[in-house]
Amino acid sequence: MPAKKKFKPVIVETPQSQAAIRGRGASWSPANRFEKLHIDLTDADVVDVFREIEATPRPPTQYFRDGTKSIITRNTSPDVGFETSLNPYRGCEHGCIYCYARPTHEYLGFSAGLDFESKIIVKTNAPELLRAELESQRWQPQTLVMSGVTDPYQPIERKLRITRGCLEVLAQFRNPVAIITKNRLVTRDIDLLCELAQRHAAAVNLSVTSLDPDLQRVLEPRTSVPEARLDAIRQLRAANIPVGVMVAPIIPGLTDHEVPRILDACAKAGAQFAGYTIVRLPWAVAPLFEHWLEEHFPEHKDKVLGRIRHLRGERLNNSQWHTRMTGEGIFAQQIASLFKISCHRAGIGGRPTLSTESFRKSTTQLHLSL
Repeated sequence: MPAKKKFKPVIVETPQSQAAIRGRGASWSPANRFEKLHIDLTDADVVDVFREIEATPRPPTQYFRDGTKSIITRNTSPDVGFETSLNPYRGCEHGCIYCYARPTHEYLGFSAGLDFESKIIVKTNAPELLRAELESQRWQPQTLVMSGVTDPYQPIERKLRITRGCLEVLAQFRNPVAIITKNRLVTRDIDLLCELAQRHAAAVNLSVTSLDPDLQRVLEPRTSVPEARLDAIRQLRAANIPVGVMVAPIIPGLTDHEVPRILDACAKAGAQFAGYTIVRLPWAVAPLFEHWLEEHFPEHKDKVLGRIRHLRGERLNNSQWHTRMTGEGIFAQQIASLFKISCHRAGIGGRPTLSTESFRKSTTQLHLSL
């Protein structure tokens, strides 16, 4: 007889049983869509739901070593704008509640909620893997994006220095890199980025969602404060490193009115180019975001969700190519026009083109003539 499949129980904390946790974006863990069995903490047949609920403690961050054998990720999405990326971490302690990458943690058996920001997978051997892949004859020099999924400069990077190790390899090979981050820690690596920029092989995008520190504190709890990101733009520009701003994501009804101010402030700090995306709520991100609104901005909840549905064909998420980043309909058109006009007024131009002309292998093949 075939062996019976053993189901792993997943403990699920429901919105009704949880309150906001200081320093975390999510305050609960929705069920993993890949797991067959889960325990609902509000189910009277399973737990005593009448017990006094104590204040929710902040779960400590745990780090797990990733045993991956490759580091360069390739994608064929027609609306992403890049083909290869490098992600030193899976999961992100920044805890941005809206993060579209949260559901990727479910592939690991974790939750898209608290697990995503408190159980971080680290690729400690990423620099060595990157070196081997760039050394391979199969590698065709092209821009690598750091990071296409989670932030390469989240808090643990200050200690582990995995991202810096990867930049050291990229600088040695002179392979172009484009960085997207919400953390001023990127300025630590100005020396390496400057070396690459001298060969037109580096660009940095600071992601700025809001200039309101009170909103940032609950929306993106462990990211650098807005002023620190503006300071990072100033430092990068002063070092002649191409630097821009990603107004991402724009949350209609909550942050869209800030677009002109963000672009103006970033331009004055030195930003040379800009881009934007509209908030995306795939899979478990939708209920997490809804509950977050109820916790922090209940008076705006209906308006925000209504605007998102209008942008997404009366749904909270629409994964259709080419419109998933910018939305559709009258509100999407208004945001696009506002962004374009604001860029023009701020004097922000187009993105730089990175070059592979200086690429070199790290070792030189000696050719002996007989």
